[in-house]
Amino acid sequence: MKLTQRRIETLECPTGRKDMLVFDDEQRGLGVRVTTGGGKSFLLQYRHAGEKRRMPLGSCSAISLAKARLTARQLVGVVAGGKDPASERRAAALQAKRDGLTLDAVIDQWAKLHLAGKRPNYSTAAVGALRRLFDKHLDIPAASLDRATVVRVLDSLAKDGRAAMAGATARYGSALFGWAIRRGSLSVNPFERVPIVPTVRRDRVLSGDEIRLVWSASDGAGAFNGIVRTLLLTGQRRDEVSGLTWSELDPGLTVWTLPAARSKNGKPHAIPISAQLEALLRAQPRISDLVFPGERRVFSGWSKSKARFDRRSGLSDWTLHDLRRTAATGMAELGVAPHVIEAVLNHASGHKAGVAGVYNQARYANETRRALNTWGAHLAAIVEGREPACNVTTFRAGGG
Repeated sequence: MKLTQRRIETLECPTGRKDMLVFDDEQRGLGVRVTTGGGKSFLLQYRHAGEKRRMPLGSCSAISLAKARLTARQLVGVVAGGKDPASERRAAALQAKRDGLTLDAVIDQWAKLHLAGKRPNYSTAAVGALRRLFDKHLDIPAASLDRATVVRVLDSLAKDGRAAMAGATARYGSALFGWAIRRGSLSVNPFERVPIVPTVRRDRVLSGDEIRLVWSASDGAGAFNGIVRTLLLTGQRRDEVSGLTWSELDPGLTVWTLPAARSKNGKPHAIPISAQLEALLRAQPRISDLVFPGERRVFSGWSKSKARFDRRSGLSDWTLHDLRRTAATGMAELGVAPHVIEAVLNHASGHKAGVAGVYNQARYANETRRALNTWGAHLAAIVEGREPACNVTTFRAGGG
């Protein structure tokens, strides 16, 4: 049938069929699809690599017959050149979709659609790590995150003595992109088989002399200096301290409440503030909602800052995470019970696990305050070069 505008208007789908195809005698491959609901659209039918293809051209009410014939003629020429315009269009549409899908959006979808049924601790740790470590890439298309960028981020962790975190992040990222690939949202996994520095279990604890060197080098203004001292005074994790906001501190600067969204185990954590930490916080200028802001937002540039710090202190064979271990070991040496140290460090294991952990939270509050106050006073004595008033403090097992 030679199609005309009038004939197209009178076409109807036969009763009992969902659609009907009518092809034009004037332009090879051009056809009109008529649906049982009355919808009419142009399409091009052609063969590529021995297989039949159909490519939508648009609604008959949106483009004219002349325009449809011209488009069909152009596409037939493309097919004659050995190309498959339908596949190319689908690929272009998929790429456009991928280009608009940011890394932040993929992480959000992964959390809501896949991780919802997983262990809460894993979900919180995975999402938190990827968003923290790739914060500069959250607003760019996920498809543009390349292998070189991933390796650079993971290497920076390893150089900072956080090889275990680098390995965990590689696994989180690979799981995220693998899931997106299976859904058809992405096509390449930049985390797949990335080289990871082997994890070496560390047991480094700073001595009293080394603590004095670190404390002396951290004297003065600067976010990194404040972070170093807070790590040593509290035993908390690096990213938890660097992301500390003023709103997490109570008005009297007696308690720092770490929200569940920022803690590694996905549980809110109350950290009593010692006199030494209070003095440090009161000396911080409020130039941002962050207590220790970086140049742009959350503090970054860890490797360079640590290298400069090491030159000032004359001490280099230590990592920021060693400060957490030093605080825990120091409290243990002062007689703090293991379950209290676990509570200070927010470890969801041992005495804090399960129903007992929930029941004992209120009782731990007094013990953790005593522990951090004692540790703070002990640190003050060390850095001031005087003998602590009491080297060992007995902590009752029951709390209170």
